[in-house]
Amino acid sequence: MLPFAACCVLIACGVTLLLERSLVRVLCGVIMLGNGVNLLIVTAGGDSGGPPFVDGPGAADPLPQAMVLTAIVITLGVTAFLLALVHRSWQLTGSDEVQDDTEDRRVRLRSRRGELGDAVRARRDAYRRLVIEQRAELARLEAEQAERERLEEADLERRISRVHDELSQWMRELRYEGLSEETLQERLEEAGLREDPGAMSNLERIEQLREEHELGRARQAAREKELRRKLKARQREARKQMRTAIREERERQALAQDPELEGDDA
Repeated sequence: MLPFAACCVLIACGVTLLLERSLVRVLCGVIMLGNGVNLLIVTAGGDSGGPPFVDGPGAADPLPQAMVLTAIVITLGVTAFLLALVHRSWQLTGSDEVQDDTEDRRVRLRSRRGELGDAVRARRDAYRRLVIEQRAELARLEAEQAERERLEEADLERRISRVHDELSQWMRELRYEGLSEETLQERLEEAGLREDPGAMSNLERIEQLREEHELGRARQAAREKELRRKLKARQREARKQMRTAIREERERQALAQDPELEGDDA
């Protein structure tokens, strides 16, 4: 069993080396494969016997010997041929690796066509997800803005109502003191002509509240405009990256299809 195991090991190593791109390894694989096959033939031929032209029991079978001699000659011929290929490849390219021709590149590109399509679809799906997320974010911001405006308007109305209530209470107190309508009007005019900030009229306070509300809405609109600009910039950058990746992949494929573009030293 040991000779058969040695044959299997030699054949397995030879087949493994034949799959390499280096011609030196391919040469070693051919040698190991040939020796493994020769040893297998000799081992399978049985025990050695006497010469067939000598009278006696146990004559040797000449068929395995002829097959082994033929296999040895074939192995030597293939080895010499591969040695010539290795030497010629080393002279031309300075390397012993097997170079792909145009047809090999086309086969490889056809096999990778599905990978390129999957990569492009993945980038498009990622871009669509980005757009959906940004639209959802904009919708959420718009909803927050609407809710904020509603709360601000309610607060403004409440503050205006409080100012009106204070004004009505002040006028009721003056009427309770027995002042006439003309006196009340004069008091209102005097309060409006005072320069003291504490004596600001109710109308001015209402106008101030409205101005503050408008300024707040303007600042919020500016912030949302800046956010939309940033979101659009992110979308443009994502589209640019996707187009750049597709263009680079196509250029690389075009370079692989034309061996002249790679140069003689490739």
